[in-house]
Amino acid sequence: MAKQVFTTGQVLTAAQMTSLQQTAMLGGDASVKVASYTLVASDAGTTVAMNSASTTTITVNTGLFAAGDTVFIQNRGAGVCTVTAGTATVASAGSLALPQNDAGILYFTSASAATFYDFIQVGATSPLTTKGDLYGYSTSDARIPIGANGTVLTADSTESLGLKWATAAGGGGMTLINTGGTTLTGSSVTISSIPGTYKNLQLVVRNYKPATDDDGMAIRFNGDSNNRYTYSSSATITNDTFGESQIVIQSVQDNTVADGFCVTDIYDYANTSTWKCVFNNSWSNNATTSTNFNFARRMGIYNQTGAITEILIRSNSGNFTSGTAYLYGVS
Repeated sequence: MAKQVFTTGQVLTAAQMTSLQQTAMLGGDASVKVASYTLVASDAGTTVAMNSASTTTITVNTGLFAAGDTVFIQNRGAGVCTVTAGTATVASAGSLALPQNDAGILYFTSASAATFYDFIQVGATSPLTTKGDLYGYSTSDARIPIGANGTVLTADSTESLGLKWATAAGGGGMTLINTGGTTLTGSSVTISSIPGTYKNLQLVVRNYKPATDDDGMAIRFNGDSNNRYTYSSSATITNDTFGESQIVIQSVQDNTVADGFCVTDIYDYANTSTWKCVFNNSWSNNATTSTNFNFARRMGIYNQTGAITEILIRSNSGNFTSGTAYLYGVS
């Protein structure tokens, strides 16, 4: 029911009383608008409902309403409707923008000033779009997208929302760098673009099988095939001339079974002032019988100081038939 002035002794009809009751309960008939609209004096005490698929505004001007007047504003349409101060002042603790199905009360404190009470305040539309998303906040609610597998949520004041997903700090954490592993095929494969954000690297090769008998497996770093490597199964390497072009990580292997397995640790790989040290443990089936196996432990050195950003895994003399390499960054 629109705002009216009643007189002493006036008798209200049942319809008027029903309308008055509905208005008091924020119900009753609504004046439906389908385009941007400027409030008029007769809107006092009524409901103005916007129903538009496009962005619209409801403008509030001065001199039309008195202190204590109210206008109930709804947005039924898909387009955002914004309550906008024209010549009047409109204050709000929340948002003046109403997404679909949001509503609020415009309450006038004077003929030229009003306060808008948004029922939902932060808006009815969630900013979240993807499994694992989180709510964040800067000046309004916002989406923090889900991070990569294995990362943790970290406080960071330089981020717009104060949080980011990052690799876990501290010791002992391992992250698979080459997601899904690298299949051994041909005579060699390369794992490249290795980030320098970890302390050490661990290369795990499973189910290695060569094309020919008695063929082993070796690694090189950063595409370097020069004689800058050495390795040994003894306890020490003394006064070595670095006459090797690779470091062997898997010795002879039978080509009828895919049992080869080795773990190679590469320490301080991102350091740019020291040589690179490698420790390796391997197991392989060295015959077609089930009783002939090789177990080996080796150490190796690459006498270059550059950070390792690429590892080439190669067959000593032939091709790979099977096997998968997994490179982990160790924090």
